Amino acid sequence: MNPKLPYVLLVGAAVVIFILSCVLLSRGRRSPSCESQPHIVEKTGSTSQSLVFADLTPDEMVQVVRYLQGNLGVQLVDASRAKPSENCIASVDVQVPAKAEVLRFLDGGGARPPREALAVLYFGNQPDPNVTEYVVGPLPRPVYHRDVTVQKYGGKVPYHRRPMLGSEYKQVGAFLETMAFAAAPTFLKEVFEYDGTNMAFQTTAPHGFQSGDRKSWFIVFQNVSGFFVHPVGLEVLVDHSSLDISRWAVSRVFYNGQYYRDMVQLESAYVQGRISLEKVRKAPRDGDFSSMKPRAPSAALFPLQYEPQGPRYSVRNNHVLFQAWSFAFGMSVSRGLRLFDIRHKGERVAYEISIQEVLSVYGSNCPGGMSTRYMDGSFGIGRYTSPLVRGVDCPYSATYVDTHSLSETLSPSKKKASLCIFEQNLGSPLRRHYSNLQSLYYGGLVNSALVVRSIATVGSQDYVWDFIFYQNGAIEGKVRATGYTSSSFLHGDGLRYGNRVWEHTLGTIRTHSVNYKVDLDVGGVKNSLVAHDMAFEMTRAPWSPEQQIERPRLTKKVLDTEDQAAFRLQSKMPRYIYFAANSKNKWGHQRGYRIQITSFAGDHVPEASSMERAISWARYQLAVTRRKEEEPTSTSIYNQNDPWTPTVAFANFINNETITNEDLVAWITTGFLHIPHSEDIPNTVTVGNSVGFLLRPYNYYDLDPSIYSHDGVFFTSEQDFTACDINPIACLPKTASCLPNFPPFTYDGFQNM
Repeated sequence: MNPKLPYVLLVGAAVVIFILSCVLLSRGRRSPSCESQPHIVEKTGSTSQSLVFADLTPDEMVQVVRYLQGNLGVQLVDASRAKPSENCIASVDVQVPAKAEVLRFLDGGGARPPREALAVLYFGNQPDPNVTEYVVGPLPRPVYHRDVTVQKYGGKVPYHRRPMLGSEYKQVGAFLETMAFAAAPTFLKEVFEYDGTNMAFQTTAPHGFQSGDRKSWFIVFQNVSGFFVHPVGLEVLVDHSSLDISRWAVSRVFYNGQYYRDMVQLESAYVQGRISLEKVRKAPRDGDFSSMKPRAPSAALFPLQYEPQGPRYSVRNNHVLFQAWSFAFGMSVSRGLRLFDIRHKGERVAYEISIQEVLSVYGSNCPGGMSTRYMDGSFGIGRYTSPLVRGVDCPYSATYVDTHSLSETLSPSKKKASLCIFEQNLGSPLRRHYSNLQSLYYGGLVNSALVVRSIATVGSQDYVWDFIFYQNGAIEGKVRATGYTSSSFLHGDGLRYGNRVWEHTLGTIRTHSVNYKVDLDVGGVKNSLVAHDMAFEMTRAPWSPEQQIERPRLTKKVLDTEDQAAFRLQSKMPRYIYFAANSKNKWGHQRGYRIQITSFAGDHVPEASSMERAISWARYQLAVTRRKEEEPTSTSIYNQNDPWTPTVAFANFINNETITNEDLVAWITTGFLHIPHSEDIPNTVTVGNSVGFLLRPYNYYDLDPSIYSHDGVFFTSEQDFTACDINPIACLPKTASCLPNFPPFTYDGFQNM
């Protein structure tokens, strides 16, 4: 035996062990983490300029409150505990400067407009109680205020029009529990096992039948999770019009189809056995059928999206930059999410896109349901914007933005992660073609879009608000409805007004109407409104004159006046309607942006209704008017509590003015009819409950701008489509082989309630 052989074998074994160790270690090694910083170089000027639209900072809110406390000469109590007979600050929001001032600053090199706040105050402690609006400035250190109420509304705002404060709801709740319910102890104890804690109340609106009324039906539910679908059959009408809480009174009582003068009469009828009883099974605290707790255990994780090379967008303060898009965003206390200075490829296409109002009109054979017409702006769409749950409300890796507001308090409040921004691969091509004729090739573009989202929970309803930016220059405004369905106690002919969804629960029919303001500036501020559509025409075939051909042709019409541009809800509207610029594209067509609406709206309230003018914006699926600073919104927060004498009546905006070559605004109404059904239990899904609008380039460019996207894919039959330089998709195993940097899960939705 060769004496060197053992050494050779040992060396060979060591080499084999080393190689195997390397292989095993490489297999077990974690992939590198994905990049987390955006690869975007942003111009400093664009970011600072967008601050002209920015929401108030907490410090600015504090300074406004201090200024008002020290300069109005009256005592201001905290609205969270204010009585109707006291003075308080209802809200403080940013006062967006006039458009002309802003454009001089953004486009003309003019001075930055002074930064100001709009404060809404309730003056209950004075001989003539009223609501007053003040503009306070300049921020951050205010030295002046001016009353703009008369300028905006043509007169003082009567006190009865004020939106109800949370403190007033608490005061009515206390009145019901300590005064009203005390008059019917036997009935409440024996029928509902009432113990002072197991009942919940929901208010209705508007509050009465004529100006000055403040009488509200309060619907009684079991106080359990998802109480909205646990009615017990009792409803109480409270007259809380007096500023003296001790003078509040019960005006009427309803129980199981019967009306009573007050709780005393209801108690007497019950004790004497003259009442039709319908006992409701007591629900557990989790609500039983209304609980949203999953009925199945967790299983395989759902798909996730991530950004292997970091976000392709940037968010700086209130400014967003994404590929060819840029815009500013904000959150109005009353109206919610809004965008300003929206630009594509550096050119402004819209000055403002904002939510205006959400209207819900209910039907029922119970008094609370049949009298309800909620106008959510009065309650505060922005105020009730809720913190978002990472991975459910928005993608886990989205950018989450905190918002601040001052409403019904003397201190600003922060809602963490109440707005999210993310790029989403929609899982389908934005455009594509596979050619198997003549030449062989494939060309396509992934449909990846930027989404800005907030979700407002107003009462039982959750509204998911999206603004979506596509690579072809289109913008989509979309709203999805979810949350708990409305309900009434099932009795009598209740099935005329909805479907039975549980033993005693009637899911009540209702309409949802959503109004948007879209201030398009297409190729400049001055635009015209043009309608294109089609019509069939009969013609002789030139090559065979004895034969006829029916062919579609293009119809064109310039809509010259506001009356021509006001399209009633269910009327036929031109299928192509667009804002036309004074400039033309390469092919000689007026550059334009088309408005395309998706809606399944129910019928509008009859115009003969005494309150219809307060919601007259809902008459129209589209109305285009001349833009005016004195017509900033389609409605008012004061319309809810006095719709019979509306503070703002949108119908007055339409007065046949010329809209050719003017600064124009499109008021878009979309919505859906909801007839609740058993699948709305435990609550309503977003599928099928999505409506909105699209703003699409129409001859605005010379060709589709998305052809310049870096995401495009193209290869021919003669190319090596597995090569990265030919087909970037082929590189995914390498470029996307990283682990996403998912931050720890946090949620602050239950803090500082």
